[in-house]
Amino acid sequence: MKRLQWLFGIMILLLGCAPRVTINIDGEQSPLDFREDVWVLNIDETVPEGAQFIGTVKVGDSGFTIDCDYQAVIEKAEMEARKAGGNLIKITEHKLPDLASNCHRITAKIYNLKDIDQVEFKSSSESAYFDTTANYALLHVYRPGSSGALLSYTIHLGDIELCRVKAKSYETVMITKEGPNELWAKTESKVAIPVDIEFGKEYYLRCGVSMGIFVGRPSLTLVDNLTGKTEFENLAGKKR
Repeated sequence: MKRLQWLFGIMILLLGCAPRVTINIDGEQSPLDFREDVWVLNIDETVPEGAQFIGTVKVGDSGFTIDCDYQAVIEKAEMEARKAGGNLIKITEHKLPDLASNCHRITAKIYNLKDIDQVEFKSSSESAYFDTTANYALLHVYRPGSSGALLSYTIHLGDIELCRVKAKSYETVMITKEGPNELWAKTESKVAIPVDIEFGKEYYLRCGVSMGIFVGRPSLTLVDNLTGKTEFENLAGKKR
């Protein structure tokens, strides 16, 4: 009996840590295989003609959600789309982490598009390259949160000073030094992460502040291009 109660408790905990999903289906479609690709269109992208609307999906915070960065909620939306028979989702709303929630929260429309393989989409991996012939790379540095608002610090690439970051700031820096290196910043202590710069490629560095002994410490994360581009553009849009 105690073992069953323990297992039940673990299940409740795991479910509570998962993103909250709300789905409304208007059209009937057979579910897709879990290996099928689901294409994702951002807010500013247009749904191709002929796409059949199936329904809507919302992925948000259950109140105890842990794994809820942008990539995680997109994957959850893709999974729900497959269940509904959709091979295309169009983001219609995206809320960044804020004081109300530390999660990304999205609303998306689900579509089924026949002959989707004939439509040219730009994947998140392809978007990492802006020009394969360029002799420089681009580093998009941004700090979306307001935590430690009074604290700012400087981002370095090896011995090169790149830019100063503060709460809700964003900046794009041209990198002309290729190869293995490290990005670092320092307040009461130094925080560094490795990076292998390749010309013609874009990188996204999410900055923040974590708890320190006396003052906050820099928090540096190189994020995937899909997540980084979305977070960077959302922050830039709000600042305009």
